Amino acid sequence: MDDVIASTKDRIRYVTLSRPEKRNALNGELVAGLKAALREADSDEELRAVVIRGAGQDFCSGADLAELQKIASNSFEENIADAGELAELFLLTRQVRVPVIAAVHGRALAGGCGLATACDLVVATKSARFGYPEVKIGFVPAMVAAILRRNLGEKKSFELLTQGFEYSAVEAAELGLVNRVVEDDELEASVAEYVSIYAKVSGSAVAMTKRLIYEIDGETFEEAVEKGVQTNARARMTKDCKTGVARFFNRE
Repeated sequence: MDDVIASTKDRIRYVTLSRPEKRNALNGELVAGLKAALREADSDEELRAVVIRGAGQDFCSGADLAELQKIASNSFEENIADAGELAELFLLTRQVRVPVIAAVHGRALAGGCGLATACDLVVATKSARFGYPEVKIGFVPAMVAAILRRNLGEKKSFELLTQGFEYSAVEAAELGLVNRVVEDDELEASVAEYVSIYAKVSGSAVAMTKRLIYEIDGETFEEAVEKGVQTNARARMTKDCKTGVARFFNRE
C-alpha cells in the first residue's frame, strides 16, 4: 500500500497519510510521498486547495520508531540531511500556491504537530490532541519551533516546547493554532464545507495573498506596506481582477 494516497474532489486535492498501523508515523518514504504530492498539487492549475489528513486513528504521531533508532547512530552530516528532508516538507506547505489545510483527528504529536501547524489552516476534531513530546527523550523540537514561534509569543512557545505535555484542540484553537474545532464524526463533512469557499473566490487573489502573508513575516511595517503595494499592482493586472471588476460594474 502507498504511504500517501491522493484524490481530488470538487477541485480540492485530498492527501492522506496512509500508515494507520504505525499511527501515520513519519519515515523517509512518507515524507518523500508528501513532498511529491504537494509538488504535484502545486502544478495543477485546476486545484483550489489541498487537504492533508491521516488514515486510521491519528493524524500523525511523529517520527517512526525505526527512524529514531537511526538518529542515534547517524553521523552529524547524516542527521543534517535527514532533518533537511522534514524541513523541506514544512517549507513546501507554504510554497504551494493554494491554501493547504490540515484535517486533524486523534493525535498530532512532535513532527506530526509540526506538519499540522505548518499548514495554512487547521481544522480539528474536539478529541484531537496536539503536543511536542520530544524533550522527554532528549530530542529538541527545533524545526517545529520555527513554526510555533511565528504563531505564538515567547512565553507560550517556551512552555509548549520545553514541557512536552499534550493539549486539546480547543486549547489549540484558543492559542490561534487551530482555525475550527468540529465534532468527531463531522470532520470530513466540515472540512469539505470549510474549504469549498476556495472554489468560489479568485484563485489568483488567494495565491498572491498567501505569498504576501509569508513574505512580510519579520519585515518592518514600512517594508510590509511596500510589499503590499507591489502585490496590489500585480493583482490588478490579472484576468481574475479585471473580470471581477467588470462583473461588479455590470451587476443588475
